[in-house]
Amino acid sequence: MGAKLGSGLGSRSRGGVDDLVEAHEINVTPFIDVMLVLLIIFMVAAPLATVDIGVDLPASAVEPQPRPDKPVFVTLKPDLTLAIGDDVIARDALTGALDTATNGQKDERIFLRADKAVSYGELMNVMNLLRDAGYLKIALVGLDGRS
Repeated sequence: MGAKLGSGLGSRSRGGVDDLVEAHEINVTPFIDVMLVLLIIFMVAAPLATVDIGVDLPASAVEPQPRPDKPVFVTLKPDLTLAIGDDVIARDALTGALDTATNGQKDERIFLRADKAVSYGELMNVMNLLRDAGYLKIALVGLDGRS
C-alpha cells in the first residue's frame, strides 16, 4: 500500500490531461468593469449638467417702443392680392397707397401679415416691393395681429 513516486497530491504527470493550456483570447472582464464604472460616473454626472445656473444679465434702460395709434397693416391674402388696412389695392399701386397711408413718412413701421397658405416666395416678393418703395421698417405679424 505504498504510494507511487510522483503520484502525490500536487504533482502532475507529463503529457497528462491536467496540463495548463495557454489562453489565446482577450480577458474582457477588466474591460467590462471599467465600462460599468464609467457608466455609473456618467449616470451620476448627467443630472448635474441640467442644473439651472443663475445668470445675471444686464438690465435694459430702453423703454419698449409703443405701438402706433393707427398702425399700417399690409395684408397678403391667399389669392395673392394686397390690402392696406381693409382696402384691396393692385401691386403696382402699393407705393402710392403706402405714401397716402403713412403721410409720406418712409421711416414709419409697416406691419406685414400674410395668410398661412401664401408661399414664402410670395411673401418675400411683397417685402421686396416694400423695400423698393423705401419702407425699410417692416414687422411681420400674424393675421390675428400678434407679432
